[in-house]
Amino acid sequence: MDKLKKLIERREHIENAGGKEKIEKQHRSGKLTARERINYLLDENSFVEIDRFVKHRCTNFGMDYLDLPDEGVITGYGTIDERIVYVFAQDFTVMGGSLGEMHARKICKIMDLAIKNGAPVIGLNDSGGARIQEGIEALSGYGNIFYRNARASGAVPQIAAIMGPCAGGAVYSPALMDFIFMVDKRSQMFITGPQVVKSVTGEYVSPETLGGALIHNEKSGVAHFIAGDDKECLDKIKKLLSYLPSNNLDRAPQADKTDDLNRLCTELNLIIPESSNRPYEMKDIIKSIADYHDFFEVQEHYAKNIIIGFARIGGYSVGVVANQPKVLAGCIDINASDKAARFIRTCDAFNIPIITFVDVPGFLPGTAQEHGGIIRHGAKMLYAYCEATVPKVTVIVRKAYGGAYLAMCSRELGADMVFAWPSAEIAVMGPEGAAVIIFKKEISKAENPEEKKREMMEKYREEFASPYQGAERGYVDDVIIPAETRKHIIISLMMLETKREKNLPKKHGNIPM
Repeated sequence: MDKLKKLIERREHIENAGGKEKIEKQHRSGKLTARERINYLLDENSFVEIDRFVKHRCTNFGMDYLDLPDEGVITGYGTIDERIVYVFAQDFTVMGGSLGEMHARKICKIMDLAIKNGAPVIGLNDSGGARIQEGIEALSGYGNIFYRNARASGAVPQIAAIMGPCAGGAVYSPALMDFIFMVDKRSQMFITGPQVVKSVTGEYVSPETLGGALIHNEKSGVAHFIAGDDKECLDKIKKLLSYLPSNNLDRAPQADKTDDLNRLCTELNLIIPESSNRPYEMKDIIKSIADYHDFFEVQEHYAKNIIIGFARIGGYSVGVVANQPKVLAGCIDINASDKAARFIRTCDAFNIPIITFVDVPGFLPGTAQEHGGIIRHGAKMLYAYCEATVPKVTVIVRKAYGGAYLAMCSRELGADMVFAWPSAEIAVMGPEGAAVIIFKKEISKAENPEEKKREMMEKYREEFASPYQGAERGYVDDVIIPAETRKHIIISLMMLETKREKNLPKKHGNIPM
């Protein structure tokens, strides 16, 4: 009985983490503790802790007198919606959640189990960084985690939630994972903190301005999601997981087909403006077609000229890529290319069909784009679509011009099914530019060149930029009534359930970086 009592006492001491005062401080700052986060994330009473008695081995700088419960990180496994997941949560109440040799070993063990057993791994990051007292052992710990991030990539979903500070080398583990969540006003990510920036450059910058959640969601594109508090962040992780399989050998999860498979989206018949230069909301199309109008957008605040995210259509979990006519007229630029390419490859890695909605006038022109490498970045998007072997369905809604038409998953890039609306304009370039080149003589000789130009533009649009040209030559499978788009996509996904396609045998391709 004494041994049992001793075990219970040791467990209670560990679960008290950094002590009552530090836990209260965590709560005052608007944050849950590491253990509270795990309990909220996982199904009730499903968490099984691993390595709770692990201790550090450092004796430098008085570390031999320090008792660090759980070694500053809680690790284990449990279920979310009855599916196994592996979790580690850094505990900021224990030495600032700093990472040392044994702290890293705990994380590595969890990642090894996730890889071995084919289940997602979720990291709840809240750490002051490397434990300086442990020197190279701490750095080695980060290296071992990075190695496992790379090993797990494309094999099991990896999700990082930044729920406090994340600085220095610590940022690269989340950066190597599939999705990054951040909490507004609570979390930051940066390689060098404000003090280092000030000492090196003389520039004063606050942690929030340097690497806050808004910065990484809007400007850098490092993060994929932003949440108002810890609970919202954890709720979003649960929703994301509902679209993802447990590993690359499983199919994406299917939901009950309770939203009518033959439901007509009559509002889509009138959504495209009469003028092809007028914008509209592409998300309205996506939500209209999705089951229960539910669309889970990824990187909502970054590169808004392209839309990516998850939905269910006919119960199938799908990834959606779409141009956004409301921003930069839907042109593809450097950031949009990177955003789309990464998402396409994520979907392909985890067997999630890709639905592409096209309304693209071209790649964004200008010296800033050319000098910034739009050729190289745009090629990433082409490469990602070509490489993807999952079912790919493309719907051309309006503009589909030039190389950008190809980049948005055309038949040539491997689309299994291509549908076009009657409003589709598929051509080498827009009617205005084409008319000026093709009908140059007629326009120059006309009494009213502007009127003649408009006439020739309309002629070009009717004769050469209509969807029927593509349909006549088999590049478009069917020109469909917009209201029936949902039905056509669902039937295509049913037909493509048994798709078998493999890339050539090779170590890996060489994507333009």
